[in-house]
This record gives sequence, structure tokens and C-alpha cells, in this order.
Amino acid sequence: MIFDAARAALANLFTPAFRSVFLKTLGITLLGLAAAWVVLKRLFDALLLPRVDLWLQGLSGGLGWVDVLLGLAAGLGLALAAALLIGPVTALVAGLFLDDIAETVERNDYPRDTPGRALPLGRSIVLSLKFFGIVILGNLFALLLLLIPVVNVAAFFVVNGYLLGREFFEFAALRFRPEAEARALRRQNAGTVFMAGLVVAAFMAIPLVNLLTPLFAAAMMVHLHKAVTRTAR
Repeated sequence: MIFDAARAALANLFTPAFRSVFLKTLGITLLGLAAAWVVLKRLFDALLLPRVDLWLQGLSGGLGWVDVLLGLAAGLGLALAAALLIGPVTALVAGLFLDDIAETVERNDYPRDTPGRALPLGRSIVLSLKFFGIVILGNLFALLLLLIPVVNVAAFFVVNGYLLGREFFEFAALRFRPEAEARALRRQNAGTVFMAGLVVAAFMAIPLVNLLTPLFAAAMMVHLHKAVTRTAR
């Protein structure tokens, strides 16, 4: 069931409709990252740069190489910050298009089924913010545990597998049932949803490919929700 849903979602990613959503997501994401870069650069220049410069000059006696080192460190720090923001910002933006993704999957793969209902705008924004927080949490968790072999990898997959599975499955279910019923269905299939979340977490762990994580996760959970619903009948 899980791998069938994953294979179907991977196939969906290469369809023209998904490419259209991805290009819109990517364009807005790049604009968001550019804005974030400008904000981070100005904050660094205004708040941190003068203090770090004074501290380094005190240690070095005012040698000229301090400015060179400081410039390199600042550039590397800002580049790292921008890299870490790619996943979360993509998740935030893509969250606004999840209903488009679900509708595409339902229309193309389940044309005989009753289509789901798009979520209200307010609910979509809340979901987008939750996805954003989940990806931020996952990235921070991975960074904090980088120095602990094995544990870091296990923690990354367990945390993200649970959170991603829960949120994306409930999103798919909410298109067909009330919130309380969607949560109850997720709890009834907790093991299956968690294993599916692990697949999404593995997808998210692949650099650059992880930009497609929200699209893949949404499509996969639509397929999984359909399979779970049919099994329950």
C-alpha cells in the first residue's frame, strides 16, 4: 500500500500539471529566498558585523587580514543560512498549492470518485505554516545531532516521519471528511501513516530533490488516503 502510493506519487511528479505547480512554487520560493538574503545581510551588517570586527581587531592588534577573514566568514554564514532556508520556504509556499496538487491527482487517477473539497483559505494558510515549522524543526534537529553518529540519522527520520506523515495524511483526509474524523482515521492507521512519513522524510533528505517534497508528500498521501478508505469499506 505504502510503496504503491509512493510509486504513484513519483509518476505524478512528471506530469505537466505538477510541473506547472512546481514552477510557480519555485518562482515564489526564489523571490522569498532573495528577500530573506537581503534581510539577513542587513541584520548582519547592522548588528553583528561591528561587534565581531572590534573583537577580532582586539585579538589581532588591528591587522589587515581580519577584514578578509571576516568577509569570508560572513559570506559562508549567509550562504549556509540561505541553504537551510530553501526547504522551509519551499514548504511554506507549496502549502498554498496543496489543493491544486490533490485535485490534479484525484482528477487524473480517480476520475470516477467524488472529488474532494478544497480547504478554506484560512485553513490552507495554517497548514502552510505548520509545514514550514515541521521542515524548520527537521533541519534544526539534524544540525543539532550532526556530531552524534547513527542517532542523528535515526532522530531525523523518526521526527520527520511522524510529523510529515501526520500533517500530510490529515490534509488529504480533510478534503473528504470533518477534522475530527480525519484525525480519527489517521490514528486508526497510525503505523501505516508513520511508515509513509518515513518515505517522505527519505525524499526530503535528498539535496535539491527535497524542493519537490511538498508536492510528492501531498500526492502520496492522496493515494494512501484512497487506499486506506477502500480497505476500511
